[in-house]
This record gives sequence, structure tokens and C-alpha cells, in this order.
Amino acid sequence: MDVLYFDLQKAFDKVPHTGLVHKLHKIGIRGNILKWIEDWLSGRKQRVVLNGEKSSWIDVTSGVPQGSVLGPILFIIYINDMDVNIVNKFWKFADDSKMLGKVGSEQDIVTLKNNLQKLIDWSDRWQMPFNINKCKVLHMGISNPLIEYEIKGEKIQVVEQEIDLGVIIKDNLKRDARCTKAAKKGNQILGLIFRTFVCKDKKILLSLYKSLVRPHLDYCIQVWRPFLHKDVEVLEKVQRRATRMIEGLKSVSYEERLRKLNLTTLETRRIRADLIETYKIFHGLDNLNSEAFFELSQVRNTRGHRYKIYKKDFRSNFGKYSFGNRVIDEWNSLPDCAVSADSLNTFKNLLGNHLRQVRGFI
Repeated sequence: MDVLYFDLQKAFDKVPHTGLVHKLHKIGIRGNILKWIEDWLSGRKQRVVLNGEKSSWIDVTSGVPQGSVLGPILFIIYINDMDVNIVNKFWKFADDSKMLGKVGSEQDIVTLKNNLQKLIDWSDRWQMPFNINKCKVLHMGISNPLIEYEIKGEKIQVVEQEIDLGVIIKDNLKRDARCTKAAKKGNQILGLIFRTFVCKDKKILLSLYKSLVRPHLDYCIQVWRPFLHKDVEVLEKVQRRATRMIEGLKSVSYEERLRKLNLTTLETRRIRADLIETYKIFHGLDNLNSEAFFELSQVRNTRGHRYKIYKKDFRSNFGKYSFGNRVIDEWNSLPDCAVSADSLNTFKNLLGNHLRQVRGFI
């Protein structure tokens, strides 16, 4: 498959006011509210000052005021229909968007290129040009045909990895680059804490670690959770260093430090998060279809529980360690009282007891 990343040129400054008002009216924003927004956008002027020389004032007829709450909302409304009639999967987040499509057959390729042309047509029609130099394509798959894509005669740049909402996505789906980046950021902050705080009290350093360091190790971990031992250790070393910095714990073993600090290993923390999400999916707390992730086992015996999941075989590690498969062994080993818990808090308590027995501490 191919993933195409799009960047709108000076997105927030390009929104034409007339087109924006038209779209606001179309979605039902009318009357005094629409007049108020029009008045808020109109009457703005700008000029350029360089070395004391000033240009003449000109009217601002495009763009949404940045630094406001309403500005980003108006921008989202303006670009909200850019994926209308797009067949391939398409995601938008502020001014970043991406389209994913299979390229395993000629028909798949034609469909993806046709959808790309629809986006170009939308861009021309609504005066929101793409910044072609920042548009990129990621080719995924061993037998990928490496199709070239163009926007108005210019080829879209091919990359081996791309930062997607803060997560490094590589064309081979390996997690090493993301693990290295997260660990590096975590170690930088730990170094700053060590140099800044003279007091190495347990309460202070633990609070700083949880609020400033661990979020970088957990950010979107469901997407890039490592499965190779070397990648797991890269992240775990950050927590090892953090716990060693605390006064009186430097010479104590890592396991003992975790017990004293009421922490768990990062890997156990990730397993716990996966199991909690699985419980939410099965009990309808996240409004997700469980059949999209899991297939319930048809084998019924005295062992196990009613939510036991059937484990499929995968040829690649990326399928084997995807969320819908990596969680199965841990989930199937849970007691029936846990998976059938009547509330999320009850499940968390029972899960904590289970992991404490299995892993010794949590």
C-alpha cells in the first residue's frame, strides 16, 4: 500500500472569506451568527514594514485570525469536505491530511490516482493549493510497485519515513527510530532535572518523572509499541536511570526500586494498557466493534472464560505484534471474574491483582 501525506500551502492564511461564508451558510450557520462571523473577518488590513519603510495598507480578504479559538474551527469547516467522494481511506487533522490505498493491482492504482486528482480538483476549486515540496509518499510492502505520483506535473517526494502526528512511521514499519527518539527525549529531560534540582527526594523526582519524562515514553505507544528486546530495553533504560537518580536507591536493584516507588516496568504498563482497552472494546465502552479486532474462540471447555479470543497465525512480526493479536495470550489468561467485571474500575483492580501474581509487582 501507499500512504500519501498532503500539506496545504500557508493553510490558515489562504482561506477565502467569500468561500468560507458560503460553506458556513451551507452547513446551516445563518442569521445573526453568520453576520457576526462576517463582521469579525471583515475590515482587517495589513502592511509590510522593512527597515523603517512602510508599504501601503491593503484589505485582508483571506485567512482566519490565528491565536483565536474560532479561527481553527472555521478552517476545519472550510476543509471538511476535501475528502468527499474519496474512496480510499482519508484522515484530516488540522492542516495535515493523508490518504492510504492499496496498490496490489492495476485497479487499485487507478483508484488511488483518481482520488488524488479529486483532491487536486478540490484544491483548485476552493483556492487552497498544496505545498508540493512538503507533500510526500510512503511506499509500504515488499512487492510494492513504487508508483510515481504527481501534483500539477511535479512529482511527489518519496520518503522512507515520515513523522505522523508526532510518531515516526517507517516504510518497513520498524519501531527502532521511534524508540530511539522517545528515549533520547526522555534522557534529555532527566539530565535537565538532575542538573536543576539539588534535592533528590523520592516524592519530588518521582513526580517530575511521571509528569515530564514518562509521557514521552507513552505517547501513542499503542501504535509503535516495541516488540524486539533491544527496542524494549532502549525505553526501559530511561526508567532505570530515573529511579537510580532518587536518593538512597542508587545501589538497590531495579526490581526493588520499582517496589519501593510503587512502579511497574514499562513493558508491564503497556500490557496493562492493552488489556484495559480490550475490556473497553468487549464491553462497548469505546463504541468500537470487537469483530474488527478479535475473533472469539469457538472452543468451549471448563478452562478459560467466555471472552476467550482465537489466535491467528501471521507470517510477519508486524501482524503478530499488532494490537489485535499481541494482547490475546495475556487476555486469555485472565480469570473470568476479571473479564466479566461489571465496571472498569473493578476490572482494573482485578487486573492489578492478576499482574501482581504473575509478574511479582505492579
